[in-house]
Amino acid sequence: MMTTTSDPSARSVDLREPSGWRRSKNQIMTGLMYLAFVIILIPLAFVLVTVISKGAGVISWQFLTNGTIPPNVMPVGFGGMGAAVVGTLEITGFAALIAIPLGVLGAVYISEYGGKGIIARLVSFMANVMTGVPSIVIGLFIYTIWVLHFGYSGLAGSLALACLMLPIVIRSSYEMLLLVPDSLRQGSYALGATKARVTLTVVLPAAIGGIVSGALLAVARAAGETAPLIFTVFAVEQLNPNLFSGPDTALPLQIFANAQSSYVGAESRAWGAALTLIAIVFILMILARIITARFTRFSR
Repeated sequence: MMTTTSDPSARSVDLREPSGWRRSKNQIMTGLMYLAFVIILIPLAFVLVTVISKGAGVISWQFLTNGTIPPNVMPVGFGGMGAAVVGTLEITGFAALIAIPLGVLGAVYISEYGGKGIIARLVSFMANVMTGVPSIVIGLFIYTIWVLHFGYSGLAGSLALACLMLPIVIRSSYEMLLLVPDSLRQGSYALGATKARVTLTVVLPAAIGGIVSGALLAVARAAGETAPLIFTVFAVEQLNPNLFSGPDTALPLQIFANAQSSYVGAESRAWGAALTLIAIVFILMILARIITARFTRFSR
């Protein structure tokens, strides 16, 4: 007589466990996934080790606060990147204030309101097109419509960086909103909530982690751009606290200028500025993660 087990959990485990060739394929693909992860980490680790080894010796409080100097007048140990650090924070921060709210609003419209309408499809199409536009073209665009009329300024640089950040924020936020289960929306509608309330209190909090990650990717890309700033900011050595008037400077511009110099001191300052830029992006990422975690805990 054939006997069968009466334990349903055992049967469910047997059904879920891959066996034979399925198990082998699973193990092969898992190994390939880990291998791809290691291959991706190799160039990243090489870049980080190179920048840290060549830039750590230059980093000091004086380097981060002293005034910026031309790349061909002083040896290493003189001058710093104080003006460039302030300029980077001002220009990138104002660009984020412009691009992130507009990008999230655009993603919300495409996902929650626009549907398959003409405007929603047009916004989505333009976001895809802008993602592939070279940064130097964005710089020339802002130079033509703004700099030629109002002159060089940190605001012009922020506008150029905002144009680069906007499509990244729209696409990443849209993909995160699509991952929110539709059952959450339907349950809120069943309780009598309006569409705006559902979007603000249910959909956005559920996708806030991915939205912040996409915004960080946009900020990281914008913070390291050089070409748009060359046409809009016009790198100077003096600190300009007025974002809306006069030429300014930023870390990517100083890296570009000092890296081209044949002076050892200028090259060292370029490596130090590169390490400073990486550190700023890393600190911003940690702060954003902390704020996101607390916001998610509060919303729950």
